[in-house]
Amino acid sequence: MNRVVRFSALARVLHWLMAPLILGMLLVGVFMAATEGPAYATLVALHRPMGIGILLLAAIRLANRLIVRPPPLPAAMPAIQRVAALGSHIALYALMIAMPLVGWGMLSAGAYPVVLWGAVRLPPILPHDPTLFALLRQLHSWLAFALFGVVVVHVGAALLHGLILRDGVFPAMASLRRGRREGA
Repeated sequence: MNRVVRFSALARVLHWLMAPLILGMLLVGVFMAATEGPAYATLVALHRPMGIGILLLAAIRLANRLIVRPPPLPAAMPAIQRVAALGSHIALYALMIAMPLVGWGMLSAGAYPVVLWGAVRLPPILPHDPTLFALLRQLHSWLAFALFGVVVVHVGAALLHGLILRDGVFPAMASLRRGRREGA
């Protein structure tokens, strides 16, 4: 029996929902770092719920990936590329979860409320501690640079597989069509 070589529909929907959210979040973060005044407050008000949204979607996505196996990589793919693919996916999941948690912890340590919408606020997850706030703020920035780098590598690898290698890796996530069967 042939197996479908596509990610599950849920995995594809979550991937393409999160991709613009993550890129948007990185851009909002860059603009936040370079902005002052009322525009800064607007960006912060956008950044916090986006981060929590990414955290929730990443948790759902991780659970789905653990329950529903992803399609196999092409048999001809070199071992080093297989290791790189696994490593980059582990890094992406770790960063998608760590970034919002570090941000939430940072705000908690700074005694800042995590306002999602209107009166909806998240409880603090760490005690007020200015030193911890400063440390987590620096960590949040470094994790953002790491996420940006991993996203660039991920997009580059997707383009390599989709445009040059044409080995079926890109359509496994990008195609909206029903799954192609191996050997078909």
